[in-house]
Amino acid sequence: MPLVLSYLVIVVTDFWLTDEFTGVLSWPLTVLWTWPIFTTLTGMVGIRRTRKALRESEARWSGHGLTRSEDFLIVVVPTIGRHDTYPALERSVLSYIAYLPRCFPRLRIDLVIDEGCEAADRIAGLAAGNELIRLVTVPRRYRTANGTRFKARATHYSHELRIRERDNRDDVWVLHMDDDTGVGPDTALAMARFIAEQDDAGRDAKHLAQGILTYPREYAVNRLIWLADSVRPAEDVGRFSAWTGSGTPRAGVHGELLLVRASIEATIGWDFGPRSLVEDAQFALIFSARYEGRSAWFGGRCYGASPASLHDFFHQRERWSWGLAALVFDRSLQLRNRLLLGYSVLSWVVGPIQNVGVVLLIAILVADPNTSPVTLVVIPFWALNMAYTIWMYWEGLRINAGVSNDDRRKWWEPLAVVLLIPMFGLLEGVPGLRGFVKFARRTENRFTVIAKPS
Repeated sequence: MPLVLSYLVIVVTDFWLTDEFTGVLSWPLTVLWTWPIFTTLTGMVGIRRTRKALRESEARWSGHGLTRSEDFLIVVVPTIGRHDTYPALERSVLSYIAYLPRCFPRLRIDLVIDEGCEAADRIAGLAAGNELIRLVTVPRRYRTANGTRFKARATHYSHELRIRERDNRDDVWVLHMDDDTGVGPDTALAMARFIAEQDDAGRDAKHLAQGILTYPREYAVNRLIWLADSVRPAEDVGRFSAWTGSGTPRAGVHGELLLVRASIEATIGWDFGPRSLVEDAQFALIFSARYEGRSAWFGGRCYGASPASLHDFFHQRERWSWGLAALVFDRSLQLRNRLLLGYSVLSWVVGPIQNVGVVLLIAILVADPNTSPVTLVVIPFWALNMAYTIWMYWEGLRINAGVSNDDRRKWWEPLAVVLLIPMFGLLEGVPGLRGFVKFARRTENRFTVIAKPS
């Protein structure tokens, strides 16, 4: 309903306000404000797919009660091991211990740290407190064949360790999690049901799946940033559901709540070279080329924390844009997969000049307030793009509030999240543009790990 109602209001308003004459900005705006339409339509396909998947899952498993998987689940949690990230790591690990064993009697949690990391003693104490946890220490001297650095280096080390231990079998599943992202009973149940379905699927079995990343209110340090992150769970039930749920994750995947069959992961690995900043997206594109039609989406959620400050928010988005831009020009990846990524990155990079506030400022500076398009044909597309944006923040807020201890939206939050969309657009777009510029200038890449709220 938020999508339909906002579309009707916007399309009527746009037709009413559109001038019959064009202005200086007419051609640029016709292109810029129409450009995101493919993302919008894909997101709407994802909404439909999500609703259908949830209905089918409810019908399939109604009356089955608790589902247990006999497959071996290995949870891999790389962490930089700083003192400011430890509280979130502890919270997340305790959630794995609390909820996963009920559905996975064969379970191991691998905490992956670098040798000599700041909080090594605290993490070792956490690992010693439960027999399900294994501490994996990456030696300082360890180098991958392709010189991969940062988080991917640690992930690849644990990947090679699983191969040496012969845990790269079809009946072993690897759950990749960030060190600030926990699970709940719904996460365990959704994953167990997904794996049970694959055990019965034969040749049609899927090899990779992902669910929904959410942000409970109580984990947020900054309420403004928490509202800005409303867009992320909505992306999961929209655009990511459309691509990953269709069987081929060309839109990428998140580094958390990423469930991969160990035998398939063994054929790809994480050794993507020293310039890799978004190893999760690169893994997804390689998977798309080799195992087309073999990914799935499930309705389980994981529970993470928004960045603690605007500074951290900017660095997070900048790194994503920087890394994704590098993938667009990586010729080792399949071209048709890079085309979709290139479209998405370009949409992100031009975001600041698509922003309504920026357009109005430019209109004032050029003394031409006419923002009418060159043809009325594009008005329905403009309205649909804006309505979808409103839906993302509205629905994402509903999801994030729903997983919080106080699961009701406060009366002012829906109004605030809609009114602040122009500001959120700049918060997303400016670091996206900065990241692309750093890539274009060949700046030395850095993997900035932000502080993790507990």
